[in-house]
Amino acid sequence: MKRILVTGALGQIGSELVLKLRKLYGADNVIATDIRKNDTEIVHSGPFELLDVTDADAMYQIAKKNQVDTIIHLAALLSATAESKPLIAWNLNMGGLVNALEVARELKCQFFTPSSIGAFGPTTPKDHTPQDTIQRPTTMYGVNKVAGELLCDYYYHKFGVDTRGLRFPGLISYMTPPGGGTTDYAVEIYYEALRSGKYTSYIAKGTYMDMMYMPDALNAIVALMEADPAKLKHRNSFNVTAMSFEPEEIAAEIRKHLPHFQLDYDVDPVRQAIADSWPNSIDATAAKEEWGFKAEYDLQKMTEDMLARLEQKISPVGT
Repeated sequence: MKRILVTGALGQIGSELVLKLRKLYGADNVIATDIRKNDTEIVHSGPFELLDVTDADAMYQIAKKNQVDTIIHLAALLSATAESKPLIAWNLNMGGLVNALEVARELKCQFFTPSSIGAFGPTTPKDHTPQDTIQRPTTMYGVNKVAGELLCDYYYHKFGVDTRGLRFPGLISYMTPPGGGTTDYAVEIYYEALRSGKYTSYIAKGTYMDMMYMPDALNAIVALMEADPAKLKHRNSFNVTAMSFEPEEIAAEIRKHLPHFQLDYDVDPVRQAIADSWPNSIDATAAKEEWGFKAEYDLQKMTEDMLARLEQKISPVGT
């Protein structure tokens, strides 16, 4: 990667990935794009352009003008939002993806787009979910992700586009607020632990889901994109994970730092149904063997860092 175009740059992953890429590859070599513009470091620390990813010609012109050799396509609606707006999700998630792949094909760019554990469904093995297994999701978001994995495979085999991807679990970040994902409770709980000392979870007690701290996710993207293509048996997409927990376990970890923290429940049937259709834990062996994936953060280490970082943004309860 030398000249990188990032779509959806102001979203959950993009907001942090753009800054990391600019540190690694130079600020002027990472072109951030999004459908909106704000007054953040992403906009001011390097090139930024407004882009609606459903506009294929605009995407092509920006990529060509900036002579990019890599496209990181992040623009998408997340799981819970996609389920409430399924047709909009299809048009944005799939239309934007095929436009980005076409630009990569025409300009001979390396290509990355994330998949998700949402690509699995209720008939997928729930524990230690294999890299290659049945994928029959029951959500629009999941359908988009499976179709996206297959489409990226198609562009690799048909046109030789160097496509790569990761099946991310729930991503937890102290920098970016939740954006409509099913696993957002695992972000919100830290904010509310500091703000009010209590949290009401929309995910039921005992519901296990795979999670990953954002620094591990960013490192995984860079490591995969820099990996020797000859060693990649799988491309779209690699299982990656760092931890699997249910709400009571994250609450117990928070109480080590905030002993009076209270956790209650008011289960959202829509998001709970999505969570129930996903694996409890997934197997990342292929990623470890083919390009050396390794996660640094477990629940304990992540909780320590999340609370320390958020304390700088939020006044703790009782102060």
